[in-house]
Amino acid sequence: MSVQVKLPAALRPFAGKQESVTVEGRTAGEALDALFAAHEGLKKQLLSPDGKLRSFVNVYVNDEDLRALKGMATPIKDGDVVLIVPAIAGGSAAELTKEELQRYHRHLIMPEVGPEGQRKLKNASVLCVGAGGLGSPLALYLAAAGVGRLGIVDFDVVDHSNLQRQVLHGTEWVGKPKLASAKERLRSLNPNVEVVAHETRLTSQNALGIVKDYDVVADGTDNFPTRYLVNDACVLLGKPNAYGSIFRFEGQVSVFGAKDGPCYRCLYPDPPPPGLVPSCAEGGVLGVLPGAIGTLQAIETIKLILGIGRPLVGRLMLFDALAMEWRCLKLRKDPACPVCGTSPTVTSLIDYEAFCGLKDQAPALPEISVEQLKEKLARRENFLLLDVREPHEYEIARIEGSRLIPLGALPERFAELDRALPVVVHCKSGGRSGKAVKLLREKGFDAVNVAGGINAWSERVDPSVPTY
Repeated sequence: MSVQVKLPAALRPFAGKQESVTVEGRTAGEALDALFAAHEGLKKQLLSPDGKLRSFVNVYVNDEDLRALKGMATPIKDGDVVLIVPAIAGGSAAELTKEELQRYHRHLIMPEVGPEGQRKLKNASVLCVGAGGLGSPLALYLAAAGVGRLGIVDFDVVDHSNLQRQVLHGTEWVGKPKLASAKERLRSLNPNVEVVAHETRLTSQNALGIVKDYDVVADGTDNFPTRYLVNDACVLLGKPNAYGSIFRFEGQVSVFGAKDGPCYRCLYPDPPPPGLVPSCAEGGVLGVLPGAIGTLQAIETIKLILGIGRPLVGRLMLFDALAMEWRCLKLRKDPACPVCGTSPTVTSLIDYEAFCGLKDQAPALPEISVEQLKEKLARRENFLLLDVREPHEYEIARIEGSRLIPLGALPERFAELDRALPVVVHCKSGGRSGKAVKLLREKGFDAVNVAGGINAWSERVDPSVPTY
């Protein structure tokens, strides 16, 4: 006789997450024996060492308690349903309200989610590191999906240049904290979600204390020290890390720190040298790109919470928006990884600024302020004002009297420069010009950097020069 054995949520992990299992048997006892033969884990959960049904487990056939029938000898026929009902603890797991049943209707009618999955989302907690380009779609979609507690770490204020991609914030929030903007927007989107604001820089001193209170971490950082910090904190605490990164037209997505899966250090054991990889502030980013990548991070986070599908554990998804191409690369856990390997050497959080080479004791480059540059120009001093940005940036904004030689072309154009003439170098904010000054001084030029670049010039000297 073919019958269905219905399993409660608590037992489904021991039967391949199935809600029901079809077995053969002439009696209830034979049906359960067939079930246990197919799923050994269930047997250990439901039977005592002497092979008897545990006292906290009841079995029903077509809504009738076996104890009121013939026990395990109760006959069954084709189409009967055997229901296993163990005692459950109940506890503080939040149920769905009438309003939430309406709000999440499209989830509830999906068998992969359903009421049980929606309750999992409601009782879950996610920490979004960053409320910027990636953090915006992440937070919006996680809140819309009904994640019960959403933590956000950020200490920045909204800038006009954020609005091209950071859809969590509006123009009226320029100059105000991103966290305040995020809380108001998310509360408007879904008032059922608790938004926890961590208005601080994530550091080695506070990271473990913050991360420990969340089920999943979603990494939306834009710098290497924080990225390695988030990775190590997640591995040390056993928290999965839904990772994403973006630059110009390209993005990456993966899940690090999951059980038996690799971590970020397995992919990149060491950070690149400081300045080798430009930031989005220097190299730019297509405004819609973080929407695509951040949304994928939200999907991976939801899959981790629900325990469905195949998360990107051991895989790295690459996206090229210009070519509109996706590639999925296999990642392997590195046994020699200093954090998640078989013999880890990093067992506590370290100084990540130093690890990423940002605390090297290199001699400071000579620099001047934009106010000092203004004085030099007013006195008509004889020097070359060199702009090492890209031509399209020069088209947006420039300081009158400057000469453009992009940083990448500078080594090939040293011969064009007069070695007897002092060189004052600027870029957008001071990073690229610092590299140019180092190159020039190595070649014997008297070169100084303009601290803060053309952005500082616009803010403190000439507001008519656009910022970007």
